[in-house]
Parts: sequence; structure tokens; C-alpha cells
Amino acid sequence: MGKDQTYKHISYSETTITELMIPSYSNFGGKIHGGILLSLMDKVAYVCAAKHAGNYCVTASIDTVNFLEPIEVGELVSVMASVNYVGNTSIVVGIRIISQNVKTNTLKHTNTSYFTMVAKDESNKPVQVPGLILETPQQIRRFAEAIKRKELRQNYREEVEHMKTSVDYEQYLELLKSERCLVTLRN
Repeated sequence: MGKDQTYKHISYSETTITELMIPSYSNFGGKIHGGILLSLMDKVAYVCAAKHAGNYCVTASIDTVNFLEPIEVGELVSVMASVNYVGNTSIVVGIRIISQNVKTNTLKHTNTSYFTMVAKDESNKPVQVPGLILETPQQIRRFAEAIKRKELRQNYREEVEHMKTSVDYEQYLELLKSERCLVTLRN
């Protein structure tokens, strides 16, 4: 692997946004609204990807947002992003949210997500992104995991597309047998 200006270190674009969770960010249950967190994740993913690409980037997809713990008003939230994988024009940004109760100094991992960003040039056309220099076993693992998630998404899309074009309702009924649904076909 060549190590020239077309490759960048992960540390070059690592980004953290830290914000105090205020009452206007809360939902009807008194916890921080998921939409606020998604907005923060999108911002940090953009900054991280744009720094790596050296270009404007857009969000192409969000692969799983796991809400592991609720966040309370008054907690300090750090949204950390790093490039996990690069394709030709795409960048997968891994995001981790840590919430800190400033009174007790308790930390909790509240969210994990993966954003796929696409780099764009001045004409709004996809543009090639720099390669990634992997320096630790963790960085290699994250890159490989992103490849595996990409393969799983492709397999999922193919399977769902097959289901849309299949007329074998017997297989669907078999799948539904153990689910909480009642099938009452109308003619």
C-alpha cells in the first residue's frame, strides 16, 4: 500500500462535539429527544467526513442507531466520530455518544451509529476520497466490520427485492406463524 498524500491517518479527521443537554431538548418523558441526538450525530459525521475528504459531504445512509441509555437534562454529551472505512467516494463514520452527569461525574455510553457520507465536488458530483491509513488492530477491525456491514446490507436488499417479486405467499404465511398477527385474507 502506498503511503502518499492520497492516504490520511484516522486521527486527522477525528472529531468530538460536546454539548450541554438543556430542557428544550427533552421529550414528553423528560429524557433528551432522539431527534436532538440524531442532529448532533449528523453534524459530527459531516465534520469528520469533510475533514477526511477535503470536500463537502452529504449523508447517504445511517446504519443502525442504537439508543442504549437515556440521557437526562443537565448532562454533558460528547459525540465522537472517526472514519472507520472509505470506499471510492464514500466514507463510513463511526459515532459514539458518551453522556456525563457533571454532579456525580458518572459516564455512560448512550449511543452508537454508523453514517455513510459521500464526498461531492463543486459541481455536486461524487468525488474520490483519500484512502485510510490503518495503524492499530482496532482500526483494522473497524474497517473490516464496515466491509461486513456493507455485504450484509447488500444481501438484505437482494432478499427484500426477491420477496417483492415473489408470489409464493405460502412462504410468507409460514414466516408469520409465530408472529403476533392475524391473517384474514379478503377476496
